[in-house]
Amino acid sequence: MSLTATHTIPAPLIDVWRWHTRPGAVQRLTPPFLPMTVVSGADSLKDGTTVFALPAGQKWVARHQADGYTEGTQFVDEAANTPIKQLTKWRHEHRFEETDGQTRITDTVHTTAPENVLAPAFAYRQHQLAEDLAFLDRMGQHEENASNKLTVAMTGSRGLVGTALSAQLTTAGHEVIQLVRGNASEGQRHWDMDCPDPELFDGVDAVVHLAGESIMGRFTDAHKADIYSSRIGPTRRLAQLAADSGVSTFVSASAVGYYGTSAGDSVRTEADGRGDGFLADVVDEWERATAYAQEAGVRTVNIRTGLALSGTGGLLPLLKLSAATAMSARFGDGEFWMSWVALDDLTDIYFRAIVDDSIEGPVNATAPNPVTNAALSSTLTALLHRPELIGIPEFGPKLLLGDEGARELALADQRVEPAYLNRLGHHFRYPTLTAALKHELGKEQYLN
Repeated sequence: MSLTATHTIPAPLIDVWRWHTRPGAVQRLTPPFLPMTVVSGADSLKDGTTVFALPAGQKWVARHQADGYTEGTQFVDEAANTPIKQLTKWRHEHRFEETDGQTRITDTVHTTAPENVLAPAFAYRQHQLAEDLAFLDRMGQHEENASNKLTVAMTGSRGLVGTALSAQLTTAGHEVIQLVRGNASEGQRHWDMDCPDPELFDGVDAVVHLAGESIMGRFTDAHKADIYSSRIGPTRRLAQLAADSGVSTFVSASAVGYYGTSAGDSVRTEADGRGDGFLADVVDEWERATAYAQEAGVRTVNIRTGLALSGTGGLLPLLKLSAATAMSARFGDGEFWMSWVALDDLTDIYFRAIVDDSIEGPVNATAPNPVTNAALSSTLTALLHRPELIGIPEFGPKLLLGDEGARELALADQRVEPAYLNRLGHHFRYPTLTAALKHELGKEQYLN
């Protein structure tokens, strides 16, 4: 069978084509709801190779075909490895045409794969490309502004947020240096958490600090100690090094846990003080650790992240699995607030914090429309066309996380407003939960 999908991007052809040639493009366009992840992207649209990881240790090798390549107009990739090549007979033709200063993209796929599998994936790709380029336009990240291209050093670059953010930065023409704790390879530098190299930030314009022990898990004394020690000390040392190295911008992860876990009917903004609880204590000290950079004149931003929704990882796949079993994603009566943010909106916020010199201090990275857990459950089950039957008893999370862990994580009542971003007139791609879930779960329609 063949599938053809056409859409028009309100951007010049040269910008759209260039975006596709850059590292990170294939990561940005790979749907999170498909069982495949990018291992390596092609270094050339003419004759490069992209490798995807599949379940059960399998892989998909997509090889670009030189005889189907026309600079600025077309590139073609085919499945090249056994048994994928024999099973799918995959050939994907990407064609680009300029029309009235915009770019018409036509994707034609010849394959044995069924259309009901392909259609959501290509609808996702359309939306993702259009939104990424629209964001770059809003940020003034045009190619003619070559002097604005930055070198960004990033911890946690291989996590959920770091992977997406790195790809978004590199498709915009910025360079990302991964700070890794193991042996460093090309594009990486070794980061000793306890004693970072004084030259770690040589040639670096901005630092993005995402690393930290996962907060998921039972809140034992050992786990709480790991959560604390992986954030406070390493952040302080990086902030001090940034101050000494002439870095212009230091962006550090933070969390809405700062406001505590008992919102009730109160909406929290950046103007509010910290709440109570272990995570509120940790976040408070985490942010204070960045003061070393701020006091030295480095523009410092603390991204207070809400519940990041991604079909790739985090909490959403677990909630989806629960809802798909004909139960629900509701804990108890579900009458507590969840301050969520779509992954692409979260990376937009980080990206803006890096390039927008007007942003400084704490920034709530949450969607403008928080929901109750009950509303999240009903929205999710409706999109999955599943009945919402019984809720998940509150003792369930408590068995897994302990009383304190359940209170601080699964059952946390947090109603947070992105007041800082709202004052800036910041554009959210997915301001409503329905829009975010449609994108992450493959429920969108073709643009045209």
